Amino acid sequence: MSTPSWSQMTRVFGRIGLLSFGGPAAQIALMHRELVETRDWLSEAAYLRALSLCMLLPGPEAMQLATYAGWRLRGTAGGILAGLLFVVPGALLIAVLALGYAYYGGLPLVQAAFLGIKAAVIIVVFQALRKVAGKALHGKQGWALAGLSFLALFVLGLPFPLIILAAGLWGMLAHTGPVGDMDPSPPRAARSLSTLALWGALWVTPLAVLWALDQAFLLQLGLFFSKLAVVTFGGAYAVLAYMTQTVVQDFGWITTAQMIDALGLAETTPGPLILVTEFVALLAGFAQTGISGAIAAGVLALWVTFTPCFLWIFLAGPYLERISAQPRLAGALQAITAAVVGVIANLSLWFALHVLFDRVQPEALAAMPLPDLHSFNPAAAALTLLAGILMLALHRGFVTAMFVCAASALVIAAV
Repeated sequence: MSTPSWSQMTRVFGRIGLLSFGGPAAQIALMHRELVETRDWLSEAAYLRALSLCMLLPGPEAMQLATYAGWRLRGTAGGILAGLLFVVPGALLIAVLALGYAYYGGLPLVQAAFLGIKAAVIIVVFQALRKVAGKALHGKQGWALAGLSFLALFVLGLPFPLIILAAGLWGMLAHTGPVGDMDPSPPRAARSLSTLALWGALWVTPLAVLWALDQAFLLQLGLFFSKLAVVTFGGAYAVLAYMTQTVVQDFGWITTAQMIDALGLAETTPGPLILVTEFVALLAGFAQTGISGAIAAGVLALWVTFTPCFLWIFLAGPYLERISAQPRLAGALQAITAAVVGVIANLSLWFALHVLFDRVQPEALAAMPLPDLHSFNPAAAALTLLAGILMLALHRGFVTAMFVCAASALVIAAV
C-alpha cells in the first residue's frame, strides 16, 4: 500500500464527495473502486474490515468509511479531510435547495411538481426495503425480528430507539460462535480518553452555549439531532421514521408533506442521505425567524450530526482488529439490521398512504395510520405507477424518474 500526498487525498476524496450519488451501496462501491482497485491505498481485507466496523457504528456508514480511510492513510487530519470532502458538497447543495423550497415551495406549480417527486420517493423507499431485506433476512429469526419490528412501530407505536436496543440485545445474547484472533497490542487507554474528551467537547460545546444564551428552539433542535446521531443504526431510511414522528408530531417544526419533499430533494444530492437532517433544520429555522434562523439551524444540525461520526471513527478505529473478532457484536448487528427491515417497511407504507390519500389519521408514525378511502388521489397513484415502471422495470435512476414524474405531474395539473 502507498501513502498518498495531501494533494492526492484532496483530489480523490473530493471526487468521491462530488460523485457520491445513489445511496450507501453506490457510495461504498465508488470508494472501493477509487481506494482499492484504482489506487493501492487500502487492501481488500482492510477495506472490508473497515466496512464492518462502520456498519457496527451509529451514523452514515459510507461517510464514516471515507473518514476511516482518510485516518488510516494520513492520521486524524486525513480523516477530517476525507470526511469533510464527503459531506460538504451535498451539504451546500441541500442548503440551496432547502432555502429555495422555503421561499417558493408553496407556489401551486411547485406543489404540483412535488406530487411527482413524492411518487418517486415511494419507489425509492421500496427499493431500499427490498435491498436491505435481501441482505438482512436469513432464516426464521430474521423474518421474525423484521415482522415484530414492523408491528411494534405500525400498530403499537413503540419508540424507534427502544426497538433498536431490544433487537441488539437479543442478537448479542442469542449469537454464539468462536472468538477471532485478538490484536495483541491494543491502543493505550490514555489516547482513547483524550480522543473522547476532545471530540465529545466539540460535540457538546455549541449546545452548552445555546443553553447559556437561553436559545430554547436551537437547543431543542441540537439535542434532538444529537440523540439521532446516537441511534442512527441501519442507515438513514431506518431513522427517518423516528425523525418524522418527532419533528412532525412532537415538535411541529414541519408538516408531513414537507418531510416527504425533504427526502425527495435529499435523494437528488451527493453525500449521505442523512443530510436530510440539514434540510429539516433549515425549514424549521426558517419558520421560526426567517433566513437567519434557517442558517443557524442548518449549521447546528450539520455539526451535531457529523461531529459524532468523527468521534466514533477516531475512537474505534484503533480497536478495529479487536472489534472485528467479537462474535456477539456481529450478532447484535445482524439482529439490528433485521429489525431495520421492519422499520423501513413501516416508513414505506406510511409514505405511500400519505401520498396516495389526501387525508390520513393520525398524521404521525407513532400510531397506525388510517386513510380516508374517499380521499384517494388517482393522479398520485398514476404517478407512482409511472415511477415504478421507470425505476423497477426500466431500471432508471431516481433523478431521471423524479424529473419525468414531476413533468408529468405538471401536465396533469394543467389539464
